[in-house]
Amino acid sequence: MEYVLSSAINMFAEIIIWLLILRAILSWFVQAGGNMVRSIYGFTLTMTEPIVAPIRQMMSRFNTGMIDFSVLIAFFAVRLAANLLISLVHIVF
Repeated sequence: MEYVLSSAINMFAEIIIWLLILRAILSWFVQAGGNMVRSIYGFTLTMTEPIVAPIRQMMSRFNTGMIDFSVLIAFFAVRLAANLLISLVHIVF
């Protein structure tokens, strides 16, 4: 049971992290890209915005200029949360 839960948490975190990376890369090309790029970017926005939006709101207090660090911080937050959950699973089971 412990292995299954740990694997599921890790797999979910990896999917979210890859979506965050894809979101960051596609944000550079979405204006010049075609419909497929826009639809993939829209999907990544839909999947990652619930994680990124609260971080962006917290980061608005700091003046970072035109650079948006919320996706980078979300990347580390997802990894940290996954590691904490996996540690908790190992303690409980």
